[in-house]
Amino acid sequence: MLKLMPTDETTPAIPRPAKQRVHEARVVLSDLDGCLAAGNVALEGAVELARQLVDRLYLVSNNSSHDAPSLSQELAAHGLEIPAQRIVLAGILAVDTIARRWPGCRIMVCGSSALRCQAQNLGLTVADREVDVVLVARDISFDYRRLEAAANALADGAHLVAANPDGTHPGLHGRLVPETGALLAAIRACVPNHPCTTVGKPEPAIFQEALDLAGCDAADAIMLGDNPATDIAGARALGMDAVLLGNHPDAEVGSVAELVA
Repeated sequence: MLKLMPTDETTPAIPRPAKQRVHEARVVLSDLDGCLAAGNVALEGAVELARQLVDRLYLVSNNSSHDAPSLSQELAAHGLEIPAQRIVLAGILAVDTIARRWPGCRIMVCGSSALRCQAQNLGLTVADREVDVVLVARDISFDYRRLEAAANALADGAHLVAANPDGTHPGLHGRLVPETGALLAAIRACVPNHPCTTVGKPEPAIFQEALDLAGCDAADAIMLGDNPATDIAGARALGMDAVLLGNHPDAEVGSVAELVA
């Protein structure tokens, strides 16, 4: 009789379902736009999931318009309760990064009043010319004159920092909302070889900021997101588990509603 010899090969482990991994994780990091909300209006299942996860849920967003307190208030008005202490935003983190790297510098802020206020609070001088740093974020008043000023500041030697690389983010009813990356593309068309520091996802700093706030290692956390190039790739680069949501071919679930226990 032919005897089958044992081999060293092991049967691959069957991956646990996304819902199970989310509810077993010590900390859950989540994207906002297209994942928990659209236009700051909570998507189906988001409010209930936030209630179930309680203080294990941290928001990690490439939002570059708000500060954490104002965003927390807007979300709460739609029933999505995430306190400011558990919100990490690319725009604010970009200003914080600039203040650490170039303390007391003169900065041109192509962005919201919240970012300008943060810069001033950290001892930076917000100016439109003779600046040391140009910060590009989502700026709804961006125009030709602003483009010209930013391009010439960079040509004169200013450092370029972008809050995130996103060209758009999903808004209400599937509408596209132009983002930082769209403005950055216009600026870089003028100074194509100028180096740029990007702060938001998929860069590791924004994920690490949230993990540090939570006092958690990457191996004990999980990331929820709808963008494979930023949310998922960035998290996995740190050794973190991740769940892709939405209609992407590689998505594990269609929406956060499928993650509610």
